[in-house]
Amino acid sequence: MKCFFTLFSAFLLLACSPKYTPAESVPSGRNTSRGTTEATTDAGVSGNMEESILRYINDYRRSRGLNNLQMNDAASTQAYQHSKNMATGKTAFGHDGFDQRVQNIKRTMGSGFLSGWAENVAYGQLSAQAVVKGWLNSSGHKRNIEGKYNLTGIGTYKSRNGDIYFTQIFLQK
Repeated sequence: MKCFFTLFSAFLLLACSPKYTPAESVPSGRNTSRGTTEATTDAGVSGNMEESILRYINDYRRSRGLNNLQMNDAASTQAYQHSKNMATGKTAFGHDGFDQRVQNIKRTMGSGFLSGWAENVAYGQLSAQAVVKGWLNSSGHKRNIEGKYNLTGIGTYKSRNGDIYFTQIFLQK
């Protein structure tokens, strides 16, 4: 598994891209958005933090001739839980448990095949635009954003000290 750390002055980013392994899955529909609401308003972007991140990611992907990512409930649930676990200290910041998150997604999605998956995480007192910009300025994160994925799950959780923990899971069906 390849992981990349990037430290910026206000936040920490971590990207992870494991080997591509076939697995069973079926897309599950629309995100129910259980994460935080937008902490820092992004001009021109309405809705919650997860929707804003998806919009910025898809704007970038389209500018590079890539397909839009579609939000996936199973992946968003796992991303939210991971962000919550990091924010509350249940797990360390990073990718601990990523293989289990992927297995949970496969179990939830049912039949079909996943051919790849990856994950980006970050934390700080950031807007959706700032976290996406940070990921795009890091080669490992950018590689995940530009990957041959078609589904994503995004989850955020605000810690007691005001830092927001971000998890984005990328899936290829």
